[in-house]
Amino acid sequence: MRIGIVGAGAIGCIVGGLLTKAGRDVTLLDQWPEHVEVMKRQGLRLGGTCGEHRIPVRALHLHEAQTVEEPFDAAFVAVKSYDTEWATALACAYLRPEGVVVDFQNGINDERVAAVAGRARTLGCVITIGAGLYEPGHAMRTDAGTLGFKIGELDGRDTERARALVALMNDVALTRLTQNLRGERWSKLALNCMLNPVAGLSGLGTAEVRTEPGPRRLAVHLGAEAIRVGRAGGHEVEPIFRIAPQRLVDAAEGRGLAEVEADIGRDAVSRAGGRPSLLQDVMRRRRTEIEYLNGHVVAEGRRPHVLQRGDRRRVPAPRRRPPRAGPEAPRAAPEAPPPVEPLSDRACAREELPREALEILAQRFRARPSVGAPSSASGCTPFRSAVC
Repeated sequence: MRIGIVGAGAIGCIVGGLLTKAGRDVTLLDQWPEHVEVMKRQGLRLGGTCGEHRIPVRALHLHEAQTVEEPFDAAFVAVKSYDTEWATALACAYLRPEGVVVDFQNGINDERVAAVAGRARTLGCVITIGAGLYEPGHAMRTDAGTLGFKIGELDGRDTERARALVALMNDVALTRLTQNLRGERWSKLALNCMLNPVAGLSGLGTAEVRTEPGPRRLAVHLGAEAIRVGRAGGHEVEPIFRIAPQRLVDAAEGRGLAEVEADIGRDAVSRAGGRPSLLQDVMRRRRTEIEYLNGHVVAEGRRPHVLQRGDRRRVPAPRRRPPRAGPEAPRAAPEAPPPVEPLSDRACAREELPREALEILAQRFRARPSVGAPSSASGCTPFRSAVC
């Protein structure tokens, strides 16, 4: 099987490097010139919990994709969410007619990939490992978990091609077939919503967000909101941190909170030393994926069918903009905000929980180290594709 990975960021390098080491035919394509040049000259260096390796890899700049002579059997789209469409189109240009495209990203992008590649040849992969790319040509796996990936068809079928990809990815880390890709996606989305923005604002690492009491308390509330919206949208959300989704929802309501926080803290043991991808973006002054993570939850929560099933007080209905001013269209008066349901005493008590966390987060933000300089010599910051 010939494999192309569009986006040789942290996860793309871990996967591409270990597959190459296992004897697979892999081509890495990336848009960071210095990174590609280091891999060409020195090979790809891997470190962290996957072991120390220096692996000769085939790495190409995007403009060198034209040198690919034999098409790929599988193409992994491993770029940031905002680069999904062009990266998928590039992958399809060098894919066999019967080949498959694998959405290998954070966020809910399977349908966006399918809109370009076609649903018949699109699969999804949920990534559960953590990784970092802190210098060109050097990627590190930052978690010590056992399960690495979950691969599935968009329609939940158990297919031979999905099982072939599971067997392939077992060369990297333990991989399982899922028949609930959408539910697994929402589980990972909730996890990202819990950790990534808190880390980006505070500078806390992957483990610290799970162990610092204030940020962890805030993460519980963020996760519960994502679960509520996912369920209202008809998704069967899978466990997060090995915690049943309902336990997180209950914890945000004040039931079993201490036990849930203890479970989250225990998960930090396998995550020491890592940085969520959004924090890596903030530190390098890159565009973040926030609108595709927490922003996606907000957008989904405002959809009419979700509002009918969910909590209207938490996600207000969208408001129409007033018509443009003109000779025949006078400017409308500002629209009054939608009424807000009064909070009960119990709800008010619950609201104090995230407020405490926000105060601690604000203190961390003010004390956060300054971000580094742009990583390209020209001063332009290259977009990266770290997913963790």
